[in-house]
Amino acid sequence: MTNKTAVLGFPRIGEKRELKSVLENYWKGSIPLNELESVASELRLKHWTLQRNAGIDKVAVNDFSFYDNTLDLMVALGAQPERFRDITDATQRYFTMARGDETHTAMEMTKWFNTNYHYIVPELGINFAFDTVRADKILGEYREAKANGFKGAIHLIGPITFLGLSKCSDDVALALFDRLLGQYSKLLDEIIALDDNIEIVMHEPFLSTGADAGQLSLLKIAYKRLGTLSQNLSVATYFEHSTEATAVLVHTSIKGLSLDFVHGVKNSESLELLGKSDKHVTVGIIDGRNVWKNNLQLSLKTLEHIETYIPKERLSIGTSCSLLHVPYTLKYEENLDANVKELLAFAEEKLDELSLLAKAFFSHEKITFPSHEKAVADEAVQNRLRTLRPNDFKRSHPFAVRQMSARDYFDLPLLPTTTIGSFPQTAEVRKVRQEFKKGLISKETYNETMKNMIASCVAFQESIDLDVLVHGEFERNDMVEYFGEQLSGFAFSQNGWVQSYGSRCVKPPLLYGDVSRPHPMTLEWSLYAQSLTTRPMKGMLTGPVTILNWSFVRDDQPRALTAIQIALAIRDEVDDLQRGGIAMIQVDEAAFKEGYPLRRENRSAYEKWALESFLLSTAVADKETQIHTHMCYSEFTDIIKTIEEMDADVISIETSRSGNRLLRIFKESGYTQEVGPGVYDIHSPRIPSVEEMKSQIYALLEVLPASQLWINPDCGLKTRGWSETEEALRNMVEATKAVRETL
Repeated sequence: MTNKTAVLGFPRIGEKRELKSVLENYWKGSIPLNELESVASELRLKHWTLQRNAGIDKVAVNDFSFYDNTLDLMVALGAQPERFRDITDATQRYFTMARGDETHTAMEMTKWFNTNYHYIVPELGINFAFDTVRADKILGEYREAKANGFKGAIHLIGPITFLGLSKCSDDVALALFDRLLGQYSKLLDEIIALDDNIEIVMHEPFLSTGADAGQLSLLKIAYKRLGTLSQNLSVATYFEHSTEATAVLVHTSIKGLSLDFVHGVKNSESLELLGKSDKHVTVGIIDGRNVWKNNLQLSLKTLEHIETYIPKERLSIGTSCSLLHVPYTLKYEENLDANVKELLAFAEEKLDELSLLAKAFFSHEKITFPSHEKAVADEAVQNRLRTLRPNDFKRSHPFAVRQMSARDYFDLPLLPTTTIGSFPQTAEVRKVRQEFKKGLISKETYNETMKNMIASCVAFQESIDLDVLVHGEFERNDMVEYFGEQLSGFAFSQNGWVQSYGSRCVKPPLLYGDVSRPHPMTLEWSLYAQSLTTRPMKGMLTGPVTILNWSFVRDDQPRALTAIQIALAIRDEVDDLQRGGIAMIQVDEAAFKEGYPLRRENRSAYEKWALESFLLSTAVADKETQIHTHMCYSEFTDIIKTIEEMDADVISIETSRSGNRLLRIFKESGYTQEVGPGVYDIHSPRIPSVEEMKSQIYALLEVLPASQLWINPDCGLKTRGWSETEEALRNMVEATKAVRETL
């Protein structure tokens, strides 16, 4: 078989998060740049070797990044914002764009389509001046692969996706289009100079969102031009079908297309058109976004169906998208229940699945495929679902009545100050949790240590005069994992880390069965924290939609049904908290927006069940219980009505990297509930001054009245250090008090 198997990318963090460790050491200044580069080179060689050993014909080159591939492309295209060009050192400039420093605010970061991976958002304007094209990273990695005997295909984000995900208007994108294509042309010229037959794969997932006529026109221009530069240029789309784009691309001079047949089943509607063309088609059949074993027998039938339209010599098979979105390997999972482990395939195992499927399809070998197991239902959960009634999804009193009640009960000042929930997760905190998990310390010792940390956190918050406190979440490893560990139907890997951004990794739960809550999950810690203060103490919960969207979810039943099961468990926790005297409860839906289908025609169905799930979890709250929620990285323009229907009393949002753009959406929609726009960015180590935060608060007041505003950081503080957290929060409270005096 030649060029019959392909992957669109491989996890770069390392099987034991080696890249995370070395990056963080470099940022601390404990290792030099050459040591960081050395580890990166070792990781690339290891990942390429795995692909080749599994029978992958061409390894993915340029899927590696020190922080983010979109950021890498900005550098390669000379599309770095002007405000960073005063930094002369290229490496320092690169990381400052991502993380900020004392004098530079970090670039905005948001979710890569509907995944939990974050990309750095390009900043473009009508007068944007592109800098010199810099292909050295791409060329260096290709040379590295070639020198070590690997056949490599270079992977790049394509121009339609780059523009579509940039921070600019449609008019600006159109005005810059020719100049951007010129930069791409220069970049391809440098790449092709390495090797006339070099294979280049342009990633265009933006086309899967349903490109309009204008975007399709630009697509045609782009690939008629770029396709003439290289005879080995392919376009990859994923996360959904891209039938409109396929109809355009078959008439350009590109060599082939890679299409997602896992999450884009409607790509089958393009088979007849593709069959009549001369294009090579890579069938994305191994799921790059979920961890369950492929049903290889069913996949083989799909391939055989595709072959009735496209001859086998014009077919390859591959992953639906990059394997960046799944954990690295199962080989270190010694504690997983055998029955659950039998259901799983991580990135390394998916390479083997791809190879096995290729043998069965291309070589006609008689292959015995592994069995495809199904989860076992919980009858008690099924019975509870059958008893749900319409009133279970509706608060018992309207917001205006609840707001009056809350103001009487809590008696908070204008612009109440709070945090989003978590406080720094120091090495000491993690060490204690690990020792308890491994049985090295007793439950009594663990509980006492956690209580001491909570008491210290509460005392600090009181000392700076925060109005609404949190307990700090020291007992929680992750906002989803913590709850999943206490719910039935979830399992957890030891090493199933997935990159979220930069060095930040998450370990998503494995949601394999019916969900229920055997016992209270947060009540003990919340009650203890409240006992330490007379100020309001927020109970902190993760919402059902976020738990779903940040887990690897079973694929044998509709996601909507699984979400409702989780919502019932969270509902029980809300009720326990309010019965225990916790009158302010935050049910975070940080991932609500990212679960939206990419295609507009599918969104209303998602909104319906996602909204129902949140309402089911919170509608049990009494009139006197104030429900908060929090959302991350969200463009709210198209979902503001849904946010209103969530009927939360207070919503906190991330706005510090985007100015007041998001907040204005709330004003323009006539949103009446209370809002906590983040006044500083917790993803950067930079500490804003009191004056800077005062300016930010005054800017908020230009949009919404003080009676509607809360003051808080952008997000939780778990990734920050204590010293910067303390200084930033002191500045925030001082700034708020200064502004209050002027109102």
